[in-house]
Amino acid sequence: MFWRTTSGKAICLNDQFPLIKVEEVMRGRVTFVGLPPVELGTDVDWTANPHGNRSWALNLHALRWMGRLVAEYERSGEPAYLDRASALAEHWIRENPRRGREVSPWAWAEHAVALRAPALVCLSEHVRSRALWDSLAEHGEILADSALYRAGHNHGLDQDIALLVVGCRLGRARWRDLAVRRMTASAELAIDAQGVLQEQAPRYGLYVHRRLGAALRAIEESGAEPPQRLIARRTALEAYVAHATQPDGRLAPIGDSPADTRAPGFPHEGPVVRVFDGGYVFGRTAWDDPRSAFYSIRFGPGRRLHGHEDHLGVTYSAQGRRILVEAGFHSYERTGYVEWTRSPEAHNVPVVAGSFRPGTATRLVGSSVEPSRQSFELADDAYGVTRTRHVFVNHGLVNHGADVMAVHDSVAGGTLRSLWHFDPSLKVVFQGGGRVVLGDGDWRVTLLQFPGEGQGVRPGLVSTGYLRTAEVATVVSPAAAAVLTVIVPGTDDPRVSASGDALTVHTPDGPVTLHPPYNRSA
Repeated sequence: MFWRTTSGKAICLNDQFPLIKVEEVMRGRVTFVGLPPVELGTDVDWTANPHGNRSWALNLHALRWMGRLVAEYERSGEPAYLDRASALAEHWIRENPRRGREVSPWAWAEHAVALRAPALVCLSEHVRSRALWDSLAEHGEILADSALYRAGHNHGLDQDIALLVVGCRLGRARWRDLAVRRMTASAELAIDAQGVLQEQAPRYGLYVHRRLGAALRAIEESGAEPPQRLIARRTALEAYVAHATQPDGRLAPIGDSPADTRAPGFPHEGPVVRVFDGGYVFGRTAWDDPRSAFYSIRFGPGRRLHGHEDHLGVTYSAQGRRILVEAGFHSYERTGYVEWTRSPEAHNVPVVAGSFRPGTATRLVGSSVEPSRQSFELADDAYGVTRTRHVFVNHGLVNHGADVMAVHDSVAGGTLRSLWHFDPSLKVVFQGGGRVVLGDGDWRVTLLQFPGEGQGVRPGLVSTGYLRTAEVATVVSPAAAAVLTVIVPGTDDPRVSASGDALTVHTPDGPVTLHPPYNRSA
């Protein structure tokens, strides 16, 4: 029969398929992306999108949930699981002809094709049908089309994995070889030598790392030698993800990174402060200590792919508490709120009076890194004039000192306001005289600003996970040519004294002296 002379090895990476409630899927019920279950029935309406959600529609047509049924059949030997998987695939193929007039636009979206093809390959190990074989060939032709390929993007990686396994299944070595060549070149485009992913979101660093692991397994199973260049980029990526992981185990919510994403198991030996030339500073006082201080600073190339307009933005944790957060990632929906989460106002940045110029790069002008304190100077012209930010961090777990973050913002002409979004757990307990005190239970953190007159606090909204939000307090500085903001964790009454050109912040854990530009003359 036709497949006996044309077929090759079925490389089935079935542990990559999402977990499902098998018995519910057998009855026609599915649950995607944490949204309420949907009754699809046995005669699926492939144009359905009951939640009006882009990610839900993608998951429906990716058929990875069908692939999990195949995996469950292989695990249990229950033929009903395979029968259901086969019926779903045959129905999808019949009801979703490419360029069909009544077909959902998600059916042949490039990422849906890339995610669906490996599931069909797994099914083909057990089900022999011309319709399935022809569909695999059609998927392969699409995946090999350079006009549809997303080089340097996580979608491109998924396309390469899919093309590799389809090529092996159909006995087309040229597709396998093309996939490996593209995968290697794409990885070197997507990941720089330090491990920074150009998609500008640590969560995608985690995704790409996992998918590269699947890719290397698939290459080995295909009989090819995994390229050392590909292995090197995946290894470099580990440092980026590790440094972007906060002391509580969650990734910093930078770019399209959900605030509840965890990244366990990444090696993290080496310095506790790392400057990545691709646009990140990550610092902490210690590895593997949940009370470690942690901060992030953004600079580098302008926004692209999954990045936000967050340049000059900072996040900050200390004493086991998240303090400064950003809007983070809500969803891929096209709403006003999602658009706002990508704007400068959704981040801890200085906003200059005037027109913002999207996609502007930011320079790291200088830095000083010592064990107990670090400082960084950044600048750009995102508003048509030079705005400069100096960030100073003093660490309490080092040499028994005090936790303090000081940020000096200035603009060459005009005025700015600096924005500060606090963690949802922190509520305002006092405001006045340039001082805002926030607390959670008995714990307090104080924000001081110079100048202080005209300071405001307004309600804000940040994303705590996919499709989830929480109200926060957002502190807005007075409008001025320069503003100094000092964050002092662990106290509601830090005393401040000036001596010459220095400003000293007195905390329960000791004094911290700020020299220019971190001084009261701001």
